[in-house]
Amino acid sequence: MRKYELMYIIRPDIEQDAVQAAVEKFQGVISNGGEITKHDVMGKRRLAYEIKKFRDGHYVLVNFTAEPAVVAELDRQLKISDDVIRHLVTNDVA
Repeated sequence: MRKYELMYIIRPDIEQDAVQAAVEKFQGVISNGGEITKHDVMGKRRLAYEIKKFRDGHYVLVNFTAEPAVVAELDRQLKISDDVIRHLVTNDVA
């Protein structure tokens, strides 16, 4: 299993319950074949530049270990989610 780091930004105009539901949804995808080592909901922060007409977003950082198939499924679900405005999955070499 490989180490990965995931950062995603959730739209700022949804309620806190919906943010928590989205976070739990993506945790479930990772847990289905992987293991979360660190999870940090960083809260609402200002974006460096406007994305889809949003200036703020709820930042979430996740470090996990998983097989590449789990990462492919996670990436697919992040792409089709309307709540996520930007995401990035990288190999964690540290």
